[in-house]
Amino acid sequence: MAQHKSAKKRIRQDAVKRVKNRYYKKSTRTAIAQLREMTEHEEAAAFLPKVVSKIDKLAKSNTWHRNKANNLKSKLARHVASLKEQTA
Repeated sequence: MAQHKSAKKRIRQDAVKRVKNRYYKKSTRTAIAQLREMTEHEEAAAFLPKVVSKIDKLAKSNTWHRNKANNLKSKLARHVASLKEQTA
């Protein structure tokens, strides 16, 4: 157990950050899953910027590594582009 005042504060801060990070990561994973399930190009193209924004926020705060974020954004953009080709 922490003895110093600063260590106790750090434990409290880490608990709050952990809850926030779990929420943002889970909501982003859900948005990614929703995007991957979409079959219409127009709907997916409109939803893609929102998902990319969520991914960028996680990368900016170092919750996700920037390379992971870039790989995800690339795969999702290819998915949306493939939907356009399927409807054409």
